[in-house]
Amino acid sequence: MKYLVALAILAAAPAFAATGTDPEWPCIQRKQPHLSLGQVWTGPVPDDRIAELARDPQIDALAARLEQRRLPIEEAEAAIADFAAGADDARLTALMVAIFNKIEPDRSALIDGIARYGRSQVSLSQRIEERRAQMAELEAAADPDFDAIDAAEEALDWDQRIFTERQQSLTYVCETPVILEQRAFALGRAIAGHLGD
Repeated sequence: MKYLVALAILAAAPAFAATGTDPEWPCIQRKQPHLSLGQVWTGPVPDDRIAELARDPQIDALAARLEQRRLPIEEAEAAIADFAAGADDARLTALMVAIFNKIEPDRSALIDGIARYGRSQVSLSQRIEERRAQMAELEAAADPDFDAIDAAEEALDWDQRIFTERQQSLTYVCETPVILEQRAFALGRAIAGHLGD
């Protein structure tokens, strides 16, 4: 019975490489290592002056607050409205650039971490296969070493448990970059709504 469970777990492993071209990418979501500002911002294209404004301490501090996921989007929208009351389009665009410059590196680091996670799961899946083959050999021996079989079974069970627990947490792990993208888009829309006021 344990071997059927192991086969079921390993059969689920190809769900890793869902739709992308990277066989070690473990998420259903397509792997997109980097976002561009244009994907989350419909306002003016920033120039050097805007990039400089984005480093303004007031704008940078507000961007740092707004990009935090624990801040509800409604509160973020209210903070943007307060800022917009005294800001021109250049400062609003600079705020979006500052937010993007904080979210994008965080998201890219998450993508790299998820890719490492995927490689680790593939390696663990291969190790489970090797342990299964080793156990089959031990059991097929003319004079089976039951202590070795028990040790091999314990190691196999442990690896399968780790593999399964990681698979179960994969949904959350894979959704995190999407949550960051959605936040960047929502903040961009909120800021763009004040352009030309």
